[in-house]
Amino acid sequence: MSFNSRTYLQSAVAIGGLVPVTAGLYGVLTGMSMLTGNAADPALESHYRYLSGLLLGIGLGFWSCIPNIEHQMPRMRLLAFIVVVGGIGRLGYTLYTGLFTPVVLFTLTMELVVTPLLALWQHKLTQKITFH
Repeated sequence: MSFNSRTYLQSAVAIGGLVPVTAGLYGVLTGMSMLTGNAADPALESHYRYLSGLLLGIGLGFWSCIPNIEHQMPRMRLLAFIVVVGGIGRLGYTLYTGLFTPVVLFTLTMELVVTPLLALWQHKLTQKITFH
């Protein structure tokens, strides 16, 4: 079995998608209290829940690629681009504040390493299928 195996990639996307789906759903349901233990200003709560919904949608978008993953290059690339742009924003703020907590390092790894690698893996799988 090769690294480019369709089944392995599908499994990796399913597992990787657990992070945005779980965090997004939890954020939608609990709001800022998931971070602080307390509710925040209603406008901030509203915005946080909206962004959590976007995170949930991104995870569901990745999961929607799983059944025919070898034919999902445009969707995978768009989702990966969105995640990387968000990760760059987080990285900039993290460098500014110096706040390199384990949670921040985990999220940066998912956003700037794992997600691009999954998109690259999907691209390699697509090339293998297209040229064979």
